[in-house]
Amino acid sequence: MDITSSDRNIADYNLPSAGDYFSLLKPRVMSLVIFTAFIGLLVAPGEIHPVIGFTAILCIAVAAGASGCLNMWYEADIDAKMNRTANRPIPSGRIDRTSALHFGVALSVASVLIMGLLVNVVSAILLAVTILFYVVVYTIWLKRRTAQNIVIGGAAGAFPPMVAWAAVTGDVSIGSAILFAIIFMWTPPHFWALSLFACKDYERAGIPMLPVVKGERNTKNQILLYTILMVPVTIMPWYFGFAGIYYAVFAGLLGGMFIWLSYALAVDTKPATDDNRSAKRVFIFSIFYLFGLFAMLGLENLIGRII
Repeated sequence: MDITSSDRNIADYNLPSAGDYFSLLKPRVMSLVIFTAFIGLLVAPGEIHPVIGFTAILCIAVAAGASGCLNMWYEADIDAKMNRTANRPIPSGRIDRTSALHFGVALSVASVLIMGLLVNVVSAILLAVTILFYVVVYTIWLKRRTAQNIVIGGAAGAFPPMVAWAAVTGDVSIGSAILFAIIFMWTPPHFWALSLFACKDYERAGIPMLPVVKGERNTKNQILLYTILMVPVTIMPWYFGFAGIYYAVFAGLLGGMFIWLSYALAVDTKPATDDNRSAKRVFIFSIFYLFGLFAMLGLENLIGRII
């Protein structure tokens, strides 16, 4: 039997895979969000039922993925122009923009509703603010308009531990604000280091990242400045009593290493090309740095509960 033209079109059409949809959620970014949120849940004062706690973390993870999905939906045009992002599902043609939009909106609404119904209203409101801030304020409003995009927009990535804290306590306190501030201050040096060795990509896409607008020298100085300002903020959990002296010492040592690497980058006169080791070293260490800080905060808290 001859196959019809319609049948051939159906046969030749490749449906997006589950992996394609999963990659829309930016799983690598989501993993750090989940981890910092879990630590926020762990160190918050009070108790939470394990099932409710798991639900809260799951909602935060889904919301983070939804935000990433909506970010890819809106930025599909510039993703196609950048080597670093050209193979993402939408610019590569594996998923159409409308499907990504519907997927992202559905996950966003579901995560907020479930958080509100099964955890508490305060955490649900904060979760909704997180999604809106990342998608509307950062992605749609700031990213293509100002070199300060990541400074202001970085607040979106700082909300998850605050949301998790609210899941336990039902409110926002100085402790959750400090966790927010740590990530907020960490975000600019982290992303500016990335933008140094991805500068050509950003320039090609027309994104006004700091090195594109102000140049490499200014960006390196800003990385060093923000790193110096960030380190005292990381000591605040000890000062305000929800971390111990071991965390404070660890944060100080780790912060000293971050400052040293940022200084080495600032005095490096080599152009920040794809082979620039100083910028890549700062970027990679910044990931380890945030993970290490929150891991130590959680570990010390666990040990304190056992003892």
